Amino acid sequence: MLRAIRRLLLITLLVLGSAFLLYQGFLFWRALDKLPPGTTIAGLPVGGLTPDAARDAINEHFLSPITVYNGEERIAELLPRDIGFTIDTEGMVAEARADWEKQEMWRRYAEFVVGMSPQPIVVYVRARHDDAALESQLNMIADFIDRPAEGPQLLADTGEIQSGRAGLITDRATTLYQLRSAFYSPDERQVDLTLIEEPAPDWTIQVLQDAIEKQLASFEGFASVFILDLQTGEEVRINSDVAVSALSIMKIAIFVEAYRALDNPPDAFQQELFLSTATASSNHSANLLLHLIAGEDNTYQGAKVLTDEMHRMGMVNSFMAIPYDAAAVPSRPSTYDTPANMNPTIDTRPDPSMQTTAEDIGGLLAMIYYCAKGEGGLLAVYPGEITQEECQAIVDLMVQNVEGNLIRFGVPDGTRVSHKHGWSFNEHGDAGIVYTPGGDFVIYSLLAQPESDWLSSEYSFPFLWEISRAAYNYFNPDKPFEGHSVQELERRESIRTGGN
Repeated sequence: MLRAIRRLLLITLLVLGSAFLLYQGFLFWRALDKLPPGTTIAGLPVGGLTPDAARDAINEHFLSPITVYNGEERIAELLPRDIGFTIDTEGMVAEARADWEKQEMWRRYAEFVVGMSPQPIVVYVRARHDDAALESQLNMIADFIDRPAEGPQLLADTGEIQSGRAGLITDRATTLYQLRSAFYSPDERQVDLTLIEEPAPDWTIQVLQDAIEKQLASFEGFASVFILDLQTGEEVRINSDVAVSALSIMKIAIFVEAYRALDNPPDAFQQELFLSTATASSNHSANLLLHLIAGEDNTYQGAKVLTDEMHRMGMVNSFMAIPYDAAAVPSRPSTYDTPANMNPTIDTRPDPSMQTTAEDIGGLLAMIYYCAKGEGGLLAVYPGEITQEECQAIVDLMVQNVEGNLIRFGVPDGTRVSHKHGWSFNEHGDAGIVYTPGGDFVIYSLLAQPESDWLSSEYSFPFLWEISRAAYNYFNPDKPFEGHSVQELERRESIRTGGN
């Protein structure tokens, strides 16, 4: 009896076990078309999903847009297709299936029956994008969001300073990295812009350069400007290395060479030559000073010595081939080749017989300024040949030039301006040293219309005044000069004497 019961129990267990195994086999067979538990593809859990469902889940996640926020404000959505983003969904699912099928069937079945978790299958993301397109999308967003810092400005109408303003701009490198990560992330589909504070730019001479360039934007012609801060050495350069006609501004170099040629203080006749050259811009007096420079009554030799000495001082783009109001002679050069006129970036059609650049004249004025203080290049180049007192005499001489419609009209009355102006039919310019409470500076400014036979002073002079006024106000921001009245302008114009 017991044996029969045992046999019955054994048969029952075998039947039940077989039924269980058959049922588990049925379930296992049904699960064969699904990815095993613990499977992750591109970081997404897809275990228990059919390949089609896994593909849909992967595509739904990775082909959805990335939302970009600025703080709590939603500002943009980036679509994967806009950056050329593609993902190899088919290949990744196939790889997961292949890894699962590589395992022995009986082992997979045994693990399934006993409820053991299979060895996890991990397939890493396989995708790519166009980084240039992503960067372009970011730049469009950043250009819209950014509030760049603004530097201080010199207001043209009042001469006052507008303070700079700090900015807030996108850290494009960091945000670009965040966007790349988001497109490949299994979790995050949003990015918060990384912003950085941009301090307001300092008050530098670039403010002056920007102001002058803005003023000159409406001038129909050519402009050359050089301004030197005599305290710091900072410079404004606008076409300052372009060859231009030297005009009567070249007479500044004549003053230096004439004083260097003197062994004693100038006599009464020589003083008159200096004065008429400086204040009346007399070409005849300038040519007689060339005699003094030459050591003989030969203006052409004086022009040669002047040119040689300018080159010795570093003024390599300056020369006088033919004296004022003279003609070329076969025994003398009628022009010179210089770095500026041999490779012109801009052709101003300069006088072939007498040329310079704004930088050359500006540098010469700086040497005169420092020499008058007992220091600088002139005393080093010509030890014992020119003195501090002679340089001061040159400064004082040019202060007596009261032509007020150029540099002097852009500064307050009483401002000490040591300058020499010059103009031709289509060129107007002035160069000098300006002494102000806020700092001394050298300024050279020239306007020309090379394509025209005539440049109206009514058109050019206001530009020259404003360049001078902008420079003065840059050095004196606490007390800017608002400009002379129209009545004063008319008065000065009525008494203006001619010059060239």
